[in-house]
Amino acid sequence: MNISGNTIFIPGSTSGIGLALARRLQAKGNTVIIGGRRTELLDELAAEHGFDTVRIDTADAASIRAAAAEVIGKHPDLNVVVAMAGIMRVEDWHHPDGFLTSAEEVVTTNLLGPIRLVAAFIEHLRTRPGATIVTVSSGLAFAPLRATPSYNASKAAIHMLSESLRLQLADTSVSVVELEPPSVRTALLPGQEDSDFAMPLDEFADEVIKLFESQPDAKEIQVENVKFLRYGEARGDYDQVVATLNAADPHGR
Repeated sequence: MNISGNTIFIPGSTSGIGLALARRLQAKGNTVIIGGRRTELLDELAAEHGFDTVRIDTADAASIRAAAAEVIGKHPDLNVVVAMAGIMRVEDWHHPDGFLTSAEEVVTTNLLGPIRLVAAFIEHLRTRPGATIVTVSSGLAFAPLRATPSYNASKAAIHMLSESLRLQLADTSVSVVELEPPSVRTALLPGQEDSDFAMPLDEFADEVIKLFESQPDAKEIQVENVKFLRYGEARGDYDQVVATLNAADPHGR
């Protein structure tokens, strides 16, 4: 993906990683459309940063279809979609009351959401030269945090979906890039914004933009902090990685 000259839609970008990347991509000379559920927050961000905005609930199939039609109608030169929206829940799988409702919501948002986004935009993206789908997995796709089984599984599925789409779309103008964050100081889980374990948000976002800029043909965007988790199995120290992760992260205790 080229770092500038794109028209980019980022659903799930009213806070956290999504907003941090939206601001930096806009500063690099891209047109950025941000999406979220709260219209009042979208209006505030539009006034403050000059983003175009679209209301979207990525857990709602009809909302995704409507948002896609609006974005394509307003921005026919759209060539990048970043499937950013996601949720993370601490779950107790010892009994169904501890996980079933949460797991269904996590899978709907984190896996069905990106699948539905691809379905809504793929025909348009195939008409654009140099188009890109950016998926967002996690270091937890490669090493599990005990407290968040559904999140880990949804992100592992996103990794394999990304790998598979890259193969299927190799005969098109659409590339697939997987962003693999480590733990980042956002509100994804209670207490994470102040966690010493998590990477500072600005530091993470700055490194991501540098990687997009220096590696325009990258298939996976990996900041240094995520490589401990990403390559544990390849290095042969997977068990130690999992143990270290769960001992260090307060959500895993």
